[in-house]
Amino acid sequence: MEAKFNPKPENGCFLRASRIAAALSVLSMGLGQLYNGQWIKGICFFVLQFCYIGLFFEFLNVGLWGIVTLGTSVEHGDHSIMLLAQGIISLLVIALGLLFYVLNVRDAYKVGLMRESGEKPPTIAKTYQNVTDQGYPYLLITPSLVLLVFVVLFPLLFMVLIAFTNYDLYHSPPAKLVDWVGFNNFFNLFGSELWRNSFISVFQWTVVWTLISTTVQFGLGLFLAILINQKQVKFKRFFRTVLILPWAVPAFVSILVFSGMFDEHFGPINQMLNSVGIESIPWMVDPFWSKIAILLIQFWLGFPFSLALCTGVLQGIPADLYEAAKVDGATAWQKFRQITLPLVLYATAPVLITQYAYNFNNFNVIYLFNKGGPPVPGQTAGGTDILISWVYKLTFDVYKYNYAAAVSIMIAMVVMGFAVYQFRRLRSFQEEDMIQ
Repeated sequence: MEAKFNPKPENGCFLRASRIAAALSVLSMGLGQLYNGQWIKGICFFVLQFCYIGLFFEFLNVGLWGIVTLGTSVEHGDHSIMLLAQGIISLLVIALGLLFYVLNVRDAYKVGLMRESGEKPPTIAKTYQNVTDQGYPYLLITPSLVLLVFVVLFPLLFMVLIAFTNYDLYHSPPAKLVDWVGFNNFFNLFGSELWRNSFISVFQWTVVWTLISTTVQFGLGLFLAILINQKQVKFKRFFRTVLILPWAVPAFVSILVFSGMFDEHFGPINQMLNSVGIESIPWMVDPFWSKIAILLIQFWLGFPFSLALCTGVLQGIPADLYEAAKVDGATAWQKFRQITLPLVLYATAPVLITQYAYNFNNFNVIYLFNKGGPPVPGQTAGGTDILISWVYKLTFDVYKYNYAAAVSIMIAMVVMGFAVYQFRRLRSFQEEDMIQ
């Protein structure tokens, strides 16, 4: 039986070991462990703290100064964007250091509690065994988390902070310094008539585009899947193979081909219309017809995925349900409304939500077809621009990086809000065994 580390009753220090160890660890990493008698662990924490301060002190000093001021003098070589990036990295490094700092205090406090209860503090070998056994999942995901911080979190923080600066063509390093402007970019998007009209027009079309394109492509895929799944239909594999071909062709190739087909001068679509006595349609120069063409292209590109998805769900629906409905005298519409549609939506709703979110930011179709055109008088966006393509133009055409970042934040808020709301309402994400 393991020996107990019994403190003397008259010695009150042992009864307060956890608090004393935690307090010492707050003063400096490793002191609490040294107080608990864990010499190797305490020295390791102290060396880690010493190395952290020695390696990052100058970097953190410049980074924190830079993120607050964004530079003070161009003549001295201050680069506002580099200082902003260094400041964000400094904040991430500080957060990492604070994490180890908290772990150090927590470890000293827990070992102190063991001393108070009369247990002997674990040796370095026992500590290593506990870390490798109990913390094995955390050790595996740590490299991924570090990569996630610098590949995902850093760009997001950089974009968010750019939205609160005046970073544009006229305030661009190294010739000019960038300044913090607070919420002015968001106010200017709605305060100026030019920007307000552009934003409202683009946002309205983005919503319409998302709802129509996603709903119709899913409905078309479901309709074709139901038709092919009928018992009377022969050569099911052939029809499924043919209808899945648009999905097999790379999307950008299909979009570029359709861009040529819809050309109002030499495109085959207008030539076919002319052959039956219909005048040419200005697909590329009229905003309304451009939107129609883009929607038709998205229907073509999107329905094969919905067809494959719904086909798999339909094949998993028990035939007994339809037989029972037939005995009860249900019509084909009633079978679809009461059996097919609820079960299909229950199984595909999460994927359908991601399709809505994807089309909300579907840059490829909009830009590759006609680069968001045609131009619209009195607006900074084209007639078919959605928010994401407008952000691209703000960034690479007019160099309004601050406005592009502000619009990107709005896009993220809309998409995340919609996704969270819908996922919380889905039965497929709740603990239910059947549809009621």
